Amino acid sequence: MADKKSSPKKETPQDKTYAIVEASGQQFWLQPNRYYDLDRCSAEVNDVLTIEKVLLLNDGKDLKLGKPYVKDAKVEIKVLEHRRGPKIIVYKMRPKKKTRRKNGHRQELTRVLVQSISLGSKTKKSKETKDAKTTASKVES
Repeated sequence: MADKKSSPKKETPQDKTYAIVEASGQQFWLQPNRYYDLDRCSAEVNDVLTIEKVLLLNDGKDLKLGKPYVKDAKVEIKVLEHRRGPKIIVYKMRPKKKTRRKNGHRQELTRVLVQSISLGSKTKKSKETKDAKTTASKVES
């Protein structure tokens, strides 16, 4: 058998860019062009939100660690939809007392897409956001 050497996938700086942010009382590892489910926020669909509570930022070259937050760092996210999480069954029973209680819960979630991660003037954006902003500026003119 011939050994086939697989060529290693070339990672772009976009792939190495990530940020750890604080949102809705939790910490999330966010990367550009990926979607995440956060707790329900009071934003409309297609709204663009900015998270400024960035705890750590890696732009592929250097790592910035905040004390507690990184100064001038932002993550722009776009609201894709509001949804509900999976149903969780809560069953409580007291033995020998004939007491049983069954309850269900579905968490309210907001699905968001990370559009850009930026530090000051430097920005790592997806191709879609650049196209959308240029078309939006053409429409306004």
